Amino acid sequence: MKKGTDDKNIKNVIEAIEKRGYTARPIPGGDRVSIGILHNAGSVDRAHFSGLSGVKEVIPVTKPYKLVSREFKQENTHVRVGDAVFGNASLPVIAGPCAVENETQILAIAESVRKAGAKLFRGGAFKPRTSPYSFQGLGEKGLQLLAKVRQETGLPVVTEAMDVENFALVEEYADIVQIGTRNMQNFSLLKRAGQSRRPVLLKRGLSATLQEWLMAAEYIMEEGNSNIILCERGIRTFVRHSRNTLDLSVVPAAKKETHLPIIVDPSHAAGIRDQVMPLACACAALGADGVMVEVHNNPEEALSDGAQSLYPDQFSSLMSKMNAIHAIIKE
Repeated sequence: MKKGTDDKNIKNVIEAIEKRGYTARPIPGGDRVSIGILHNAGSVDRAHFSGLSGVKEVIPVTKPYKLVSREFKQENTHVRVGDAVFGNASLPVIAGPCAVENETQILAIAESVRKAGAKLFRGGAFKPRTSPYSFQGLGEKGLQLLAKVRQETGLPVVTEAMDVENFALVEEYADIVQIGTRNMQNFSLLKRAGQSRRPVLLKRGLSATLQEWLMAAEYIMEEGNSNIILCERGIRTFVRHSRNTLDLSVVPAAKKETHLPIIVDPSHAAGIRDQVMPLACACAALGADGVMVEVHNNPEEALSDGAQSLYPDQFSSLMSKMNAIHAIIKE
């Protein structure tokens, strides 16, 4: 639509689309509104819509993913949560432990990462683990502790929803709902996330291609939720020197394909504390839209992923380095 087009013209275009049996999906942008035409069996005759009042251009989208495509919306999507904005060339950092363990632990870590400059707090209340005998999280009690973190520190919280059944519960407590790597193609869960009022952080699957990842995001956006943050967290390869291989090349590749912000989780990619800091610095140099880092005040006794968690003083040092690097690339 043309810049400054009023709601009446937007409504008229939506009605014209729906009269032809299609689904219209308006997506607000920085300067203008784009309206996606969905569920068309074949090509759409642009002449039906190009002459309507307020329409600037009718653009055929050639990608299998429409709504998340850069063809559909050229300007970056900005996802705002608290003081953080993902997608506006800033570098908000999400930090916290892999799992919520107890109130003392969670509040101490939250205060330390807040002082170091983190904008959001992460912590798992429901933990999908490879082994059924590993710590699975505190469930609703963990969510309640995350709510206390927000109350005490002012940091918005990010936590994972594992299935459709507990999504509403997570949604009630979280500021951002995470869809984990093992659920990237859980299509029922993706559709439920698309109906949510909360922003969604969508992690890349263990061996997912960029196209598969963006198609998963399309499931969410097709249901109406355009507040999606993509998160690269390493993919499975043949290497043994780290848990996964952090695919830094996917960040510029994704930015070319989609308007959605993309952040990076070097902690889950590395699985080893010594690798997290240099990888996080690389993320800052790469132009990522944010970084997610695991921090624990006593990682030797952590119930989950202690080996990859930074100590609070390490995280503070890392924040200084990432901010300095980010300042250079912004120039």
